[in-house]
Amino acid sequence: MTRQYRKFDEDFKQGAVQLVFETGKPIAQVARELGINEGTLGNW
Repeated sequence: MTRQYRKFDEDFKQGAVQLVFETGKPIAQVARELGINEGTLGNW
């Protein structure tokens, strides 16, 4: 069984990172709201 990875475009990545900085919310909270892994968002 192979694992499926989702691909995120640069606009999505930049928007997600921008949300963290502009809202002051923790990475974990923003990641949850966007439905992505917090480690992924942290790497961006």
